[in-house]
Amino acid sequence: MNTAHETAALLPGLSDSALLHRIAAHPGVAAHLACAGEFDLARTDPIESISLPNGLPVEPVAGCNAGGTHYLCGPATPDGPRPVLYTDSEGRASLIAESLAEALTLAIVLPSWHDALAGFRPPALNADYLDDHPEHPAVRDRLLAALRLPPATAEEVLDRLLATAARTVPDGFLPHVPDEEESAFEPMLEPSAQ
Repeated sequence: MNTAHETAALLPGLSDSALLHRIAAHPGVAAHLACAGEFDLARTDPIESISLPNGLPVEPVAGCNAGGTHYLCGPATPDGPRPVLYTDSEGRASLIAESLAEALTLAIVLPSWHDALAGFRPPALNADYLDDHPEHPAVRDRLLAALRLPPATAEEVLDRLLATAARTVPDGFLPHVPDEEESAFEPMLEPSAQ
C-alpha cells in the first residue's frame, strides 16, 4: 500500500495548492479532468454538508457530472498530503486516495475507478472506456507529464485505490449529514471487491 508518507516522498514539496495551480496553468488538463476524469475543479458546491466521525474537517475540491463530490480531508498543511474522500449522489462514499496527487493520478490512469469499488477487475475494468477512447494511453501519459506526476500503471493505481478504500470505515472517513438522523453514507467498496 502507498502510505501518505510514501506519496509525499514520491512528490517532494508538492502541496495541494501547487498542484491546483498546475491544473489552472493547463486548461486542456483541467478540461479533460472535468469531462473524462469526472474531477471538475469548478464544481465545489456539494449537494449537502457532511461531517466525518474522526472529526477531521473536509474541504470540497472538485465535483463530477453525476453529482458526486471530492473532498480533501484534514487541515491544510504546507508539508503534508490530505486524504481524498468521494461522495456520490446516491448516499455512498469512499476514501479514494491518500493525497490530491494520488486522486488525480487515479482519475487520469483509471477513469473507471468507480467500477473497481463495485468489484470489477481487469480486463473488464476500463474495457468499455478503452473501446470508446483508444487514445487513452497517450492522453494519460501527456496529462501525467503536464502535471509532473509520476507514471503509474492501472494495476498500481487499482491496488492503491482498494487499499485506501478499505480504510474508509475503520479510520472514521464514512461521512454523515450533521443534525440528521439515519444520515450515514454507505461504503462504496463492495465486500467482494476487497
